[in-house]
Amino acid sequence: MKRLVVLISGSGSNLQAILDYLAQGTCPAQVTAVISNKSDAYGLERARNAGIPTFSLSHKDFSSREAFDAELMTLIDSQHPDLVILAGFMRILTPEFTRHYSGRLFNIHPSLLPKYKGLNTHQRAIEAGDKLHGATVHFVTEELDGGPLIVQGQLDINPEDNPDSLAQRVHILEHQIYPMAIDWYCCDRLTLSPDGTVLLDNASLPSTGHIHRSS
Repeated sequence: MKRLVVLISGSGSNLQAILDYLAQGTCPAQVTAVISNKSDAYGLERARNAGIPTFSLSHKDFSSREAFDAELMTLIDSQHPDLVILAGFMRILTPEFTRHYSGRLFNIHPSLLPKYKGLNTHQRAIEAGDKLHGATVHFVTEELDGGPLIVQGQLDINPEDNPDSLAQRVHILEHQIYPMAIDWYCCDRLTLSPDGTVLLDNASLPSTGHIHRSS
């Protein structure tokens, strides 16, 4: 069984999707801890309801980003994780942190990377007149939202879409592709090679990652 540590800052909807997927029993993994930088994050309640140990570590208690990340690494490593999962963890991570977990640190971003790194992705996609939008699961590197892509979920932007409606549709897509990527990793189908190539079943993925199309 692979050991998963999930980092959150908010409601934990992706965490719930992961827990629901793992509950099916087909993926050889378990979430062994959920950590938040906000003690009132609802995702911690989701974890407690599932009987998973939770930890709260406020970045406001540390004098620097480096000091916080160092303590966070100590906490994560105490759980001996095979994979660390960022699920709405609203922190920019230091290079030391990302290097420490290189090849075993996932993030999900609400855009078709490399488009729209950062915030307000749904508004930006609509304003740009894009026909397609979606979400991306990627390995985390020092570059913000810039690590090698694993899988992208795509959907059509409808004429009636606004940022809120588009966000809701993308959330559904996130809940499909994040467990998929985690399953690949935990079944030893997915790896990150030293040169940054993502391999799925020993074949290199294209630069866009695997494409999952929403109906």
